[in-house]
Amino acid sequence: MKNEKEHKPSGWVVQAFFHLLAWVCIFAAPLMFHVYNESFEWGRYLHGSLFPLSLCVLFYLNYLWLVPTLIPRKLYVAFSLYNLAAFALLALVRQQMNLWLLPPEPGPQFMPGHVAPPRWAFVLRDFLTYAFAAGVAVTLRLSMQWRKAEQGRREAELGRAEAELQNLKNQINPHFLLNTLNNIYALTAFDGDKAREAILQLSRLLRYVLYENQMSQVSLRQEADFLRSYVELMRLRVGKDVDIRVDINLSPDDRTCVAPLIFISLVENAFKHGISPTEPSFVHISLNVTDGDIRFTTTNSNYPKSQADKAGSGIGLKQVESRLRLAYPERHTWHHGVTDDGKVYLSSILIYSSKEQPI
Repeated sequence: MKNEKEHKPSGWVVQAFFHLLAWVCIFAAPLMFHVYNESFEWGRYLHGSLFPLSLCVLFYLNYLWLVPTLIPRKLYVAFSLYNLAAFALLALVRQQMNLWLLPPEPGPQFMPGHVAPPRWAFVLRDFLTYAFAAGVAVTLRLSMQWRKAEQGRREAELGRAEAELQNLKNQINPHFLLNTLNNIYALTAFDGDKAREAILQLSRLLRYVLYENQMSQVSLRQEADFLRSYVELMRLRVGKDVDIRVDINLSPDDRTCVAPLIFISLVENAFKHGISPTEPSFVHISLNVTDGDIRFTTTNSNYPKSQADKAGSGIGLKQVESRLRLAYPERHTWHHGVTDDGKVYLSSILIYSSKEQPI
């Protein structure tokens, strides 16, 4: 099956179509007001078309050459001089073509008692019209360049986000894998069944990280299973007195999709800052879907790390913020922070099924 992008016309084709349509309307305008029972004079039509033709030449002179060549280099004086020269040349050529197509008739050109407008009025009219055409060309061309630059910026930001995601996958490997294997090794000495279950959980987690999340969207059920496996492995590293709760409510026929590994940094953060070796600790995680909206919440006791243990602190949260902004623009809210007493940290993400957020 062919990619949908192959069926979409390229940008320049769309632009060419609208440019052509606009100029056809401009040049065809005199024909719309022609009385059907009067003879059509091509000489007068060509005479009337000279001015829009000069506007067309001036527009594309700016659109295709002057604006992309001079404006980015901030050569504004040269740009103005080129346009003034083009104004004068086009006015001169148009005047000569007018004389050739419709020579002035002998005798007075105006009715008795009618005073002809001063010549400077026509010059000013032409100058303002030419300046308007040049201004339209500048606006359209710069807006197109801005869109390209914005698209490039978004693609670069998306590339950085993908690199961060890959980095996140790699971060799950060394230390976590080493600590988990040590815990599993200790389990084999006194609880073989639990050790085998831990190995199974670790296998599921690594399989998901390495193979099953290469798409931009994955099943929310897969992401939930990944989080469960991660939490079960983290249970091996903490004492039994730590209150760990995972509340995931998904209907059996749920087909919701989500960006992969978008919640794992929050879970890691909850275990990193929510567990104390000496004080009562808890980590509560919940995930549910309501009318297509995804809500993910972590609540944990807050034990700030010492200054010596803050290496890399905050990087995971920045990754979450960046990925939410790119994957769900205008479709998410994220509230996080500690309570007033500083004892509890709460993070809550709500991803809307559409851009229309509830009031």
